[in-house]
Amino acid sequence: MLATKQQLLLDDVESLRHKLQERGNEAAALRQEVAVLTDTSPSPHAMQQRMAKMLRRAVAEVSEMQAEARTEAEALIAASEAEIEAAQQEHKELLVDMTTQLDKLETEHQETKKRLDAELAGMRADLQEERDQLLADAKHEADHYREQSRKATEQAMQQRVRVLEQLMGVYRDLEEVPAALESAYQELKNPPASTR
Repeated sequence: MLATKQQLLLDDVESLRHKLQERGNEAAALRQEVAVLTDTSPSPHAMQQRMAKMLRRAVAEVSEMQAEARTEAEALIAASEAEIEAAQQEHKELLVDMTTQLDKLETEHQETKKRLDAELAGMRADLQEERDQLLADAKHEADHYREQSRKATEQAMQQRVRVLEQLMGVYRDLEEVPAALESAYQELKNPPASTR
């Protein structure tokens, strides 16, 4: 963001320089016009006085614009430097704050880790006891479940065969669908003469 602001300020300075150059060109054109008018005027003295006045006015305007452009450019550069310095200070403060928060979080992490390690040890003991009991129950019921699983597998295989047989029947019924769909597309593209 600071780089973008600085670029905008530099663009403004370049724009002011461009305007200053334009005013210088205008002053040069006025000088040339004064020279032409002086050469062609029927009253040289009067024309010379008017042209001199115009030239002085143009030079004064150019000088004033140069001073304004320099002042504005200096102000923009000063403002940009102030913004950059403020942003750097804010960044330093944010970095200090983040470091403090990180240290606090690290301390909390260590305390939480110790507490959770103690809880985990107790839970492991409880789980080992439950595991042993569940293992005994599982061994007792394993034969019963194994038999049920075998029967369920056989039933599932029989059901699969029946579903596949039904799907084969449906597939045979659908063999004519692609041809019918192609025919419908053709009728849509080329309708009969009676429907036009």
